[in-house]
Amino acid sequence: MKIIFFGSAHFAVPSLEALIKAEHEVVCVVTQPDKKKGRHLRVSGTDVKSTALAAKLKIFQPENIKSKESVKFLKDMDADLFVIVAYGQIFSQEVLDIPKIMPINIHASLLPRYRGAAPINWALINGDKSSGVTIMFVTLKMDSGPVIMQKEIKIEDKDTSVTLEEKLRLAGAELLVDALKIIDSRSYRLVEQDEDKVIIAPKLKKEDGLIDWATSAVDIHNQIRGVLPWPGAHTRYKGKILKIFQSDILPLFPNHKPVPGEVVRANKDGIVVASGRGFLNLKELQLEAGKRMPAQSFIIGHKLKAGEILGKESIVREV
Repeated sequence: MKIIFFGSAHFAVPSLEALIKAEHEVVCVVTQPDKKKGRHLRVSGTDVKSTALAAKLKIFQPENIKSKESVKFLKDMDADLFVIVAYGQIFSQEVLDIPKIMPINIHASLLPRYRGAAPINWALINGDKSSGVTIMFVTLKMDSGPVIMQKEIKIEDKDTSVTLEEKLRLAGAELLVDALKIIDSRSYRLVEQDEDKVIIAPKLKKEDGLIDWATSAVDIHNQIRGVLPWPGAHTRYKGKILKIFQSDILPLFPNHKPVPGEVVRANKDGIVVASGRGFLNLKELQLEAGKRMPAQSFIIGHKLKAGEILGKESIVREV
């Protein structure tokens, strides 16, 4: 089969590498245009472009995948299959109709659960115990096409959105190779998604990282895991933004009736903070304009002590 691969983000790289390793005929790689990045605003290409260049593959970087020029270019490639992974542009029906067999996409969830831009993040925020990848037939409606294959992945207690993404991007690449075998042999089956089970996973907003200490320790812990690397879980301390990167859930402290957000213990083992239900041990933090550091270093550097209350404006509780 002649394949056009569409991808831009880091998530897509293993899938392209898997196609190359399996010696599939990748006639072109379509990726986003080069952009200015970093502190010095140097122009650089996507992670997928770097992989394609190393493999000496033909590269196409349109500003608009739906333009007349793009449609003509794609039609001239005479592809059997479009493989779309974290590409970053919306397709028209005209483009989706181009491949002789079908356009397929790898999505980082077990559809119909978590359609949308941030499926990995919301699986963690919601405390799911498993996630997965789906290979589906692409339709105009977002992530709603019939399913070809799925693979479930266990979410470990220590997983964050960063570690889970790594697991899913590798699982997606492996599943893609299997899917191409059944597509090539025409032995695949398209299974329609159950619309009654749809859950939407919208793009994260900055406020999704704001901690509400009145909620449970479990919910806050899952939020911390799920909003990495952006927007990051954050609260207020001494009038500044305090980011929290790592936490553990602790059992209840007997005979202690703290205020949500109150620091009840601060030592080398961490910073224990009360929530509306349960306690969190904060392990890694970063104060606005400061360095990211373990709890012990933070306590020493910022003189944090028991009785202080994290939140909109940090105060010391009167006993």
